[in-house]
Amino acid sequence: MNQFQNLINDCLIDTKHVESAAILVAKTATVTAASARFQVLPPQAQIFIDSFKHMASTREQGFYFQDKAYNCVRADRNSIYCKCGTHGLILVKTALYVIVATYNDSMYPSVCVEAVEKLAVYLKDKGK
Repeated sequence: MNQFQNLINDCLIDTKHVESAAILVAKTATVTAASARFQVLPPQAQIFIDSFKHMASTREQGFYFQDKAYNCVRADRNSIYCKCGTHGLILVKTALYVIVATYNDSMYPSVCVEAVEKLAVYLKDKGK
């Protein structure tokens, strides 16, 4: 298991408030690590990465991901939060990566956001 896989499991999945997660390489739109049974295909990874460059359309259109239409509820240069009913999608950008995480109706959105943002701060502190 690589370092990023350990970070996903230890910092996100083990909180029990992150359903699934992946870490994408921002320059290449490749998945460097992902939780079990969570797949982000290359075209979707590129859409997530490009969303930080096109904030206006991200806010207006949101995302269609894993058979759900997510509406954007917050978007800034580092974080994008989206909801679809009681499910959510969180994207957080660091210098080199984009962290993607989801939560479901049995989880607290604020705890999911906090866990993802803390992992992003850790990666930023490491220069990543």
